[in-house]
Amino acid sequence: MTLSISKAWDETKAILVRDGRLIGAVALALFVLPGLVLDLAYPVTPPATLPKPGPWMGVAFVVMFVSLSGQLAMIRLAMGPQLTVAEAIRHGVGRFLSYFGAVLIWLLPLATIGYALSNQVLANPDNPEPAVALGLLVLTVVFAYFSVRFSLNAAVASAESASPLIILRRSWTLTAGHWWRLFAFVFLFGLAVLALLFAVEAVGGIFAKLALGGMEQGTVGGLLVALISQLVSAAAYSTFFVMLARIYVQLAGKGAAVGVPSSGT
Repeated sequence: MTLSISKAWDETKAILVRDGRLIGAVALALFVLPGLVLDLAYPVTPPATLPKPGPWMGVAFVVMFVSLSGQLAMIRLAMGPQLTVAEAIRHGVGRFLSYFGAVLIWLLPLATIGYALSNQVLANPDNPEPAVALGLLVLTVVFAYFSVRFSLNAAVASAESASPLIILRRSWTLTAGHWWRLFAFVFLFGLAVLALLFAVEAVGGIFAKLALGGMEQGTVGGLLVALISQLVSAAAYSTFFVMLARIYVQLAGKGAAVGVPSSGT
């Protein structure tokens, strides 16, 4: 199948303009609120150090469950046909295990290796071993490649009732021949979001220091900056996952209509 990023973008804009409030409500409940909870629970660590295992990991798992289910619900809303928002959320929760399994299969080995290599670099950041630094570089390239090939995992998991291995195989098949185009989309989108987050946090940080006395974790200023960052991130996530849904529709030949259901209230 052919892929048109511009067509997917036009469809994404149409969905967000027409039904932005519904998608925004889902994003607030499943992205912003869990993100704030994790920000408050995440331990404060010295620079260039990783947090130690602790109760915060349980909070992180719950937040991950909510976030991944939210991704699936958001994608389902963007695909049509119509269903209520509550039904979409139940759909996301029901498909969580398959999606989570697919993520673990390809991401856990890379994350484990990356954690081990990062610890070695952080142990001697001024003079890291060349082999370890090279290993991190190679791992980054491998991660980028697989990230694109498995970028449609969430869309496949939401649209198709499939096992984790089938989800991985379907995403691999759908993205075949489109790696560079998908990589350019993901890279440029991610770059734009990072730049926006940096600008927002910089402005919010200045305001927090001048008006609220600081932005340390647990302070009013810190909570304000975290809230603004989560809102911006949620808007970016919503756009990204709606876009992935429309890309999947093209590559899978589904021909689903552009639209988002009513809230069912």
